[in-house]
Amino acid sequence: MLFRSAFLIAMLAAGRLSAQSATPTEPPAEGPVPATTPAAVQIEELERRLRELAARVNELESAGGKAPEHTAADGEQRGLTGGSDSEAATPPREEPSAVSQTGPISGYMDFHLNRPEHADPVLDFHRFVLLFNHSFTDRIRFIGELELEHALVEGLEPSGELELEQAYLDFRVNRAFNLRAGMLLAPVGIINERHEPPSYHGVERPFVDTFIIPTTWFDAGVGIHGTFGAAWHYRAYLMAPLDATRITAEEGLAEARQKGFLSNVRSIAQTARLEYGGLPGLTLGTSFWQGESGFNFPREGAHVGVVEFDGRYHTGPFAIRGEFAQVFIDGADALNDLLQRTAGVNPNIARQMRGFYIEPSLRPLPKLPYDTAVFLRYENFDTQFRMPPGVLPLKQFDRAAWIVGASYFPDPDIALKVDYSVVRNQSLLFGSVDSLNVGLGWWF
Repeated sequence: MLFRSAFLIAMLAAGRLSAQSATPTEPPAEGPVPATTPAAVQIEELERRLRELAARVNELESAGGKAPEHTAADGEQRGLTGGSDSEAATPPREEPSAVSQTGPISGYMDFHLNRPEHADPVLDFHRFVLLFNHSFTDRIRFIGELELEHALVEGLEPSGELELEQAYLDFRVNRAFNLRAGMLLAPVGIINERHEPPSYHGVERPFVDTFIIPTTWFDAGVGIHGTFGAAWHYRAYLMAPLDATRITAEEGLAEARQKGFLSNVRSIAQTARLEYGGLPGLTLGTSFWQGESGFNFPREGAHVGVVEFDGRYHTGPFAIRGEFAQVFIDGADALNDLLQRTAGVNPNIARQMRGFYIEPSLRPLPKLPYDTAVFLRYENFDTQFRMPPGVLPLKQFDRAAWIVGASYFPDPDIALKVDYSVVRNQSLLFGSVDSLNVGLGWWF
């Protein structure tokens, strides 16, 4: 890190000297002369960056020349997605830069081999994601995320999806208060804002973050975010609501997202997240989402709410994380009645859904040059947890899962994963399917 920073300083200094040698010398003026030409502006910008790099080198030297390192097994990762609270923790400079900057481009990808029990194995390039950013000034920044799922998008045929998951402007005011508007990630749970493959264990995302919290959950909105106190981070948004008529007994809220496609905003949903990271190795978080979601049947109401709690802790080679989430659907009985009259089948939508998981992990060989981790996760996810009066739950959707696996990191940003999942339900009529999964994921 020191050698790279020193090299950058040398290059910037050489560039400034070259620019000065190419400019005719003039008699010095009394007092500072403001930069009025593009070349002068660039020189001032190089000088500013040179001072910043010099200050950074001094900081690293005083810290022993080593930058902090993190691995996925630690449970705390840098995030490529815009929901990271590290942005709010870094205040903008008092004098905004006069030169805008695009990039660098970043992204993440993963592909999986899934072999369900009693079925043929499937090889799927699951995600190809590119993230773009542009800084107009030190206080205004654009973030965009474009995702291609399952490698192929083809009209009128079963295929993958092309989604714009993020596209927003950040207006950075100060450490405690900043504005954000555009296509946003709902700040609910651990995975929805931090879903790059090396940031979590297991080939697939947790079931709780699929059926109870519909990851990836995004829509158009506007909000605020920031940091206060020593270690408190918050995000609070107004967003487009869910579509209650697309809630299902099996997949919960997964298909109810409007995803910014002509989103109906007759009612505005509210969502927020609060995190605390003031103790070494510990991060605690809570979030909620609530909004009127019955815009497709105006005569009836359908209010959907989500509450969530989570925690992550790591010390040495050991880490543990857990999450609890519960969904509340007011008006589920009227919703079932409406959908039965229009489709002819009762959708059996519950008035409450619940899910939780706990996941300990261990780095058994911490002294190896390449990181490895083993983990065990237990999940319970029930999309039929509480039913409206007179409606019986479908027990095949009251499910529990054990996932055991390992992750190998040839580089901190590359993860080779393998796991075996055992899924069971409470029904005597419907069996469950176990699965062997192998995946390779990376970010940059």
